[in-house]
Amino acid sequence: MGSSCSGTIVFFEDKNFQGCRYECDSDCSDFHAYLSRCNSIRVESGAWVVYERTNYMGYQYVLTRGEYPEYQRWMGLNDRLSSCKMIHFTSGTPYKMQLYEKADFGGQAFEATEDCPSLLEKLHWREVHSCKVFDGWWMFYEHPNYRGRQYFLEKGEYHKPGDWGAVSPTVQSFRRFTD
Repeated sequence: MGSSCSGTIVFFEDKNFQGCRYECDSDCSDFHAYLSRCNSIRVESGAWVVYERTNYMGYQYVLTRGEYPEYQRWMGLNDRLSSCKMIHFTSGTPYKMQLYEKADFGGQAFEATEDCPSLLEKLHWREVHSCKVFDGWWMFYEHPNYRGRQYFLEKGEYHKPGDWGAVSPTVQSFRRFTD
């Protein structure tokens, strides 16, 4: 089993890779001191979760290798980014998580091993209040068909929506995040 554990991401103050730049090759809890705004990004290698606020808080966006010449290209709501984490993949990992209807793993439960474009169609749920990720990396989306705010989840227990960075329990689709 191979492991992908290196990456580089470069943040630029202006669109089209112009202006001041800040380069990361590991997790960074606060690069806002170096760049007052971020309007373009080049992911040279690896996969990254970038966050609107310091300490991995606020809106989050998952970016893979490629060029993002303006913030709309990564579905950004504005030019504000302040922290980032590299995603550490291990190839051959199975995918499994348990979703719960209520906080703290209460109510009905649903085990997922595959992508789900519409939680409403599959389970008649509009919300997920807690979950346990047993294996793999997952993306929650606010709207069906993998649209809207996105949340990256790795192995662990999430007792309430705030644990995965959400302000509400609205989750209407999810999918596996693979390298």
